[in-house]
Amino acid sequence: MNRTKMDKQTTQQIQISAYNYPLPDERIAKFPLPERDSSKLLVYRGGGIATHTFTDLPGLLPEKSLVVFNNTKVIQARLYFRKPTGALIEVFCLEPALPHDYALSFQQRSRCSWLCMVGNLKKWKEGTLSRIVRVKGHTLTLTATRGENRGTSHLVTFEWGSAATESSAEVAFAEVLEAVGELPIPPYLNRDTEESDKHTYQTVYSKIEGSVAAPTAGLHFTDRVMEALDHRGIAREEVTLHVGAGTFKPVKSEAIGDHEMHTEYISVSRRTIARLMAHGGNATAVGTTSVRTLESLYYIGVTLSRHPDATEELLHVPQWMPYDYAAEVRAGHTRELSPMEALQVIDAYMERHAIEVLHTSTQIIIAPGYTYHYVRRMVTNFHQPQSTLLLLVSAFVGDDWQRIYDYALSNGFRFLSYGDSSLLMP
Repeated sequence: MNRTKMDKQTTQQIQISAYNYPLPDERIAKFPLPERDSSKLLVYRGGGIATHTFTDLPGLLPEKSLVVFNNTKVIQARLYFRKPTGALIEVFCLEPALPHDYALSFQQRSRCSWLCMVGNLKKWKEGTLSRIVRVKGHTLTLTATRGENRGTSHLVTFEWGSAATESSAEVAFAEVLEAVGELPIPPYLNRDTEESDKHTYQTVYSKIEGSVAAPTAGLHFTDRVMEALDHRGIAREEVTLHVGAGTFKPVKSEAIGDHEMHTEYISVSRRTIARLMAHGGNATAVGTTSVRTLESLYYIGVTLSRHPDATEELLHVPQWMPYDYAAEVRAGHTRELSPMEALQVIDAYMERHAIEVLHTSTQIIIAPGYTYHYVRRMVTNFHQPQSTLLLLVSAFVGDDWQRIYDYALSNGFRFLSYGDSSLLMP
């Protein structure tokens, strides 16, 4: 197994083609199993590989250890409008722009703006789209006005009011999406969203609305698995990372240094920081989204050690910060912060500013050459070839990712979002 530390330049020169593997379409799970926790669980422990069932998970984790979940909830982010010409326009809400805060945007009762992807864009060059919708007993006119381009997305302003009086109705934007939006299942499933997806494409512990894709490692958990974790004295904590459509963005560049990671919004409570400290900074992360959130905490701590009163916005973790910081440490330009020190700095900052939940964002890329700080065990599904998620797994288990995926392919495991799971314990 090779998990050699690399410098930034070496990591950036990694060729994504080295992280390819054959994935026949029939191995991609198009639908989940009838019982979430009856899926297969590949267990990788110290180089050995074995097949289990997901219900075995609690017994495989250390007693009194800590498991961290991402409690984000998938929103019905796809809205459809039809032009008078008959052209169908798809507006896919990615993240709020005005107001920028997710909760505030969902609470708006007449108008809000989002960054969106637009399907059939060439048919919507200008003008306002509208449709009559029925929400909570109200008949509303919902309109979408396209604004400026922002890279591959567009600023879209939504307005809704009574179709009869054009006055504002007591209907929140979250309720509009819930009533007329469509749940966005992954594009690689190559099928339309079905009514059952509204249930099966949410984790049983989803709470905080904002994702356009599920944290799929969590889809296997059931109440009985949670109870079994409790029975073993395993602590459970939750973080929030709103999964963006960028999670499906393929790496199109040959070298990963030319790939731009998407920004995702994270929230971590002071209680979770305290629980993480109580467990020595060691955790089992459920899913790559929990991994990215936990590992971003270290670099938030680094920033706060240098700028003790930075705003939450300035705590954003840039894509290459881990590798730049490692280079500074190697060059002797700075002392390396320990993982526990980073948590202590965050805790002190939150206490000083009376912050119960830290809200910021991360663009972190975890690839071979990365040093993990808090994640000791990882529960994750099987990811697409040549994806940043596969790079993250490789950074954790080294070149053994190939053995793990060969084993999964040879032993009937189902792949991707609705597929089987793995427990990785290097």
